[in-house]
Amino acid sequence: MHKEESSIVIEKVDEETFDDFLGLIEKLAEYEKLAPPNEQAKQRLRRDCLSDKPKYQAFIGKVGDKYVSYIIYFFTYSSFLALPTLFLEDIFVLEEYRRNGMGEKMFDFIKATAKREGCGRIEFTVLTWNKSAKKFYEKNKAKCLEDWYFYRLVKEDF
Repeated sequence: MHKEESSIVIEKVDEETFDDFLGLIEKLAEYEKLAPPNEQAKQRLRRDCLSDKPKYQAFIGKVGDKYVSYIIYFFTYSSFLALPTLFLEDIFVLEEYRRNGMGEKMFDFIKATAKREGCGRIEFTVLTWNKSAKKFYEKNKAKCLEDWYFYRLVKEDF
């Protein structure tokens, strides 16, 4: 448990915090045993986050003066609900800051954002091996969809 937990702050990623945000993305890649973004991807992440018309929204969580978590989300649209859907691409908390309220605070931020934006749902994916994430989301009333498979088509195939 960290002393400063009562001082959790969530800020929009900006030019000043972008490198800290990238560092956290690299930590997520390490945790998931995936290759981190290369230099070209980092440039696209910067452009697509900080442009006048961002392709995604990014927020970074801070405890005291240390950045320890981040979220990336964007909006899709449900034709049947006729409402926007908030798609949570990433939510990440440094390991030493887990299980002490930071994840809850970040997830509550996402739920409040979806409510404020008039969304009909929040969607996200969880790696099958990530038992702690599944437990966290289920504790927060998220349901694993049994009737749907998640598919992906990568750019090399279209």
